[in-house]
Amino acid sequence: MRRLLPLSLLLAAALVPAGAHAAVRKGPAGLAFYKPPAHLPGGTHGRLIWARRTSARSWLVLYRSVGLNGKVDAVSGVVSVPKGRAPKGGWPVISYAHGTTGIADGCAPSRAPSTAAYVKPLLDRWLKAGYAVATTDYDGLGTPGIHPYLIGAPEGHDVLDIVRAARGLGVSVGPRVILSGHSQGGQAALYAAALASKWTPELTIRGTVAFAPVTHLAAQLPLTRSITTPSGITGLAAMIIRGIGLGDPSLHVESLLTPQAAALFPQVDTRCLDDLDKPDSFGGMAPSQLLRSDADLNPLATALHRLEDAETLTIKTPLRIEQGSADTTVFPAFTDQTVQEYSKRGTPLVYKKYDGVTHGGIVVAAAGDATSWIRQRLK
Repeated sequence: MRRLLPLSLLLAAALVPAGAHAAVRKGPAGLAFYKPPAHLPGGTHGRLIWARRTSARSWLVLYRSVGLNGKVDAVSGVVSVPKGRAPKGGWPVISYAHGTTGIADGCAPSRAPSTAAYVKPLLDRWLKAGYAVATTDYDGLGTPGIHPYLIGAPEGHDVLDIVRAARGLGVSVGPRVILSGHSQGGQAALYAAALASKWTPELTIRGTVAFAPVTHLAAQLPLTRSITTPSGITGLAAMIIRGIGLGDPSLHVESLLTPQAAALFPQVDTRCLDDLDKPDSFGGMAPSQLLRSDADLNPLATALHRLEDAETLTIKTPLRIEQGSADTTVFPAFTDQTVQEYSKRGTPLVYKKYDGVTHGGIVVAAAGDATSWIRQRLK
């Protein structure tokens, strides 16, 4: 005769929070970690597939998320928690979205930390301040498939779902969340802020800090034809074209490229950003040499606006935007416009511009102000 479970055990099982798992599967060593099982475990987005401890307080994680066209994908990332005992309710968590590293698998920050090394002091600062930190690689970076660069919704899903994954580790990560990111990651954090209330309603989004977020891509498209000297913008533009081609295959983006750009285009899938900027790649080309002079850019601009332009979002939770005045990658004038558009829609927003600060330098220059603002939001 089967023995009945005691009432106390039944009640305990009933009270396990949604998304929590009794045991976390240990992920394989080396690059095999990034190859998910043929059949992903069931459950909702954000569920852990497996994890592997990388230090006393950090884990490499693989988790379920939702990419283009509703496809369920495995996404990798890193979760770290502070030293000591978690406060009542669990560690507050900052979900940080990284800036552009590239599209190739080897460009994922968890696989190649040097691609995002400039932000490590900021993340360490947040850990020392008592916040857990979760950093997604994004869909298709590190894991199978092609990263849909700058497609907003999948990025936002990845940023939110890694918080669910962190909470599934069983290391006392709580529901209070700050979203943050730089450049591409700033755009991703904005999308996450707009999606959070419906995508992860159990999380309490206390605010978002966006460092030089990418916006107004459709408006900037014509600028590629006006820059006639080699520039780092060319490689970024090539990646944007690759990403929007994944988001809307009907554009047939390869047909818009010049012969010179078409010959280099396969490198977008195999080289990281630094290598794309070299003279033997897109770094040797002017942006004006990227797209055919007779190509109709209107369908491309429409798709960019629909799938990537973060200035169109409605964000109801507190937002802080940091921008350097000397930024030549994310132009300050477009960030100014984004701030105006959000303000008109009622977003509770703080905007600070830092004189003479460059695109990469904003993460360092604004670290103290951002951390103070976060501290106030997480009181």
